[in-house]
Amino acid sequence: MQTQENKTSLIWFRNNLRIHDNSSITKAITKGKKVIAVYCFDPRQFKMNRFGFKKTEKFRARFLIESVSDLKNNLKKHNIPLFVYLDKPENCIPNLVVNHQVTEIYLQEEWTPEETSVLRKVKNQLSKNILFTTSYDQFLFHPLDLPFKIEHLPNVFTDFRKIIEKQINVRPICKDYLINFNQPKINNTTKIPSLTDLGFEDFKTHPKSAFPFKGGETEALKHIQHYMFNTKNLGVYKNTRNGLIGTDYSSKLSPWLANGCVSAKLIYYKVKQFEKEYFSNQSTYWLVFELIWRDYFKYLSLKNGNLIFKIEGILDKTYPWLNDNDIILKWIEGKTPEPFVNANMIELNKTGWMSNRGRQNVASYFAKHLKLDWRIGASYFESLLLDYDVHSNYGNWMYVAGVGNDPRDRKFNIKSQAENYDKNASYQRLWLQTTLF
Repeated sequence: MQTQENKTSLIWFRNNLRIHDNSSITKAITKGKKVIAVYCFDPRQFKMNRFGFKKTEKFRARFLIESVSDLKNNLKKHNIPLFVYLDKPENCIPNLVVNHQVTEIYLQEEWTPEETSVLRKVKNQLSKNILFTTSYDQFLFHPLDLPFKIEHLPNVFTDFRKIIEKQINVRPICKDYLINFNQPKINNTTKIPSLTDLGFEDFKTHPKSAFPFKGGETEALKHIQHYMFNTKNLGVYKNTRNGLIGTDYSSKLSPWLANGCVSAKLIYYKVKQFEKEYFSNQSTYWLVFELIWRDYFKYLSLKNGNLIFKIEGILDKTYPWLNDNDIILKWIEGKTPEPFVNANMIELNKTGWMSNRGRQNVASYFAKHLKLDWRIGASYFESLLLDYDVHSNYGNWMYVAGVGNDPRDRKFNIKSQAENYDKNASYQRLWLQTTLF
């Protein structure tokens, strides 16, 4: 029979790679006598998908390695070992549970099919006595605080936003119990895999990258300090957010958000701190506005489930989508008749980054002009984008393709967009004249 002394709590990290504002950590250290943690680099995430792209390419892979490394260092300061494996969770977690007498597992709630399938496989390998405790930590506004049932989620973002802003408050940051937490050192000989271990060659960040930053919570917090308080760029965000060149035209927080290196709530309260110390304006509001959009896409997938991956989307609309490999390849390689599309695709291929304005244009061109199966474009974004988030990615692609939440079903005029946002064609020259790196 287990006693309190040998009882162990296990924190299973997935898309919540941080120690601040993390309910799984808070619950584990207040309920478990001994605490250990685990992260699995699942080999399935680095395999080819049905469209012929690696699910996770080198940019995302390196950012993930950096994020897990930082998490391991931050946990180590409190003698919480992060066991890291290049293996399927259903293979390595059961061994941890047995070897460390784990009675409880804490993790972030996920609902998309891959994550739920993996969780089911892990549970099937464990005793029914193991308690699983999940938390919704990826939202700005907590699901339990919604003033309506998820099936009644408004079909238009503006309706959702108005209800949310009027009726819900953002919950406080999780109390930091880690400050006073300590435990005897626990042996951990596992190592974080290298890019080579994951099947990639090491590479240097492109010198023209608009996102030259590293993964991890430490870097995320440093960047918030830089963007909001040191440069006060937050104060002009609404005016610069459609920029194309440089590191400061937008907040660039999305890669850290996507990996859970920073929470939406912490960003929100940092904005509020900025407004209190300096000023509030449309720009400070607009960053929160974007966080609400992010929430909306998460609620959209929570409501609609696998429909977000179907070609008909959540609107169940049928279009005569094409699937022409030659045309798809020209889009990927930046060899279309549209220089603005080409410049954006070259930037993506060389850096793993693309501006929001660029994404809307290349996606609209792919789905509305070339009339190609939008899921192929979404899958390519999934492979390369540093800030890939399943909900936002597929939500945005459905929106652009006319099978999601855009009641206007718009088609971008690429030439007009280029003239508006790249007047002197400086962005196009930057990437179209770039030599191989």
